[in-house]
Amino acid sequence: MFAKPALGHLRFLAIDEISIGKGYRFLTIVMDLETGAVVFVGNGKGAEALAPFWKRLNISGARIEAVAMDMSPAYIDAVTTHLPQAQIVFDHFHVIKLFNEKLSDLRREMYREATEQQHKEVLKGTRWLLLKNPEHLDNEKDERKRLEEALRLNQPLATAYYMKEDLRRFWCQEDKNAARKFLQDWIRRAMASGIRMLKQFAKTLAAKRSGLLAYYDFRISSGPLEGTNNKIRTMQRAAYGYRDQEYFVLKIYGLHKVKYALVG
Repeated sequence: MFAKPALGHLRFLAIDEISIGKGYRFLTIVMDLETGAVVFVGNGKGAEALAPFWKRLNISGARIEAVAMDMSPAYIDAVTTHLPQAQIVFDHFHVIKLFNEKLSDLRREMYREATEQQHKEVLKGTRWLLLKNPEHLDNEKDERKRLEEALRLNQPLATAYYMKEDLRRFWCQEDKNAARKFLQDWIRRAMASGIRMLKQFAKTLAAKRSGLLAYYDFRISSGPLEGTNNKIRTMQRAAYGYRDQEYFVLKIYGLHKVKYALVG
C-alpha cells in the first residue's frame, strides 16, 4: 500500500493549482522545495482543497519557514491561518503572469478604441508578442519590428509594456534594501503614468509589498512546481487522461523519483 509522504522535515513549500482535463477540473499541489517532491495533491482548488494537508502537517510537527505562491486571497488567508509563523513569498512567475493578463486587457481596450483600420490590424497581431520576453522574439519572423510598430502607435500600451519589462528587474536586485527602493520607485512611476491599468497594478504590489520583498530573505519561488505541473499535463496527455483518480495521484507523487532537475 502506498504511504503518504512524510511531512515532518518540511521547511520550504510551494503551493499552486493545476487545471486537468476537460470541465475545468483542478488539483492543488504542494511541493517540498528542498527535494522537489510533491507532498500533497488536493482535489479542487482554493482553501478547501488544502484542508487535509493542514491537518496532516499539524500532526507532523513540521516547522515551515516560508511558502512560495501566487497572490490568491484564498491561499494568503489559508497560509496565514494555518502557518502564522511562515513567511509568504509571492512568486515572480505569477506576478508577471498577472501583469500579462492586465496587459492583454489593455491591448483589447486599445483595439476597441482604435479608429483607423491600420491601427486595428497592427494591434490584432501583437497579442502574443506583448507577452513574450524580448530575448525570445523571433527576428526571422519580424516579431521585434511588428511589436515596435504596435508600441509606436499606442503610447499607453508602450508605457505598460516597458513597465512590465522593468518590473522583471525587481528580482535581480543586489539585496533587499535595493529591491525595496526599486519597488517603491516602480510603484511611484506607475501611479504617475495616468494609465488606469498600471495604477491598479501598482496598488496591488504596494499592498503585497511584504511578500514580494520576502524573496530576498528566502530566495524561493514556485518555478520548480510550475515545471512539475507541466510534467503532470504531459503525463496526462500521454495516457489520454486517467480514469482512476487514485492511480493518477500516485503517479504525481512519484514524479520526483524520475531524474528531473526540479530545484536549482
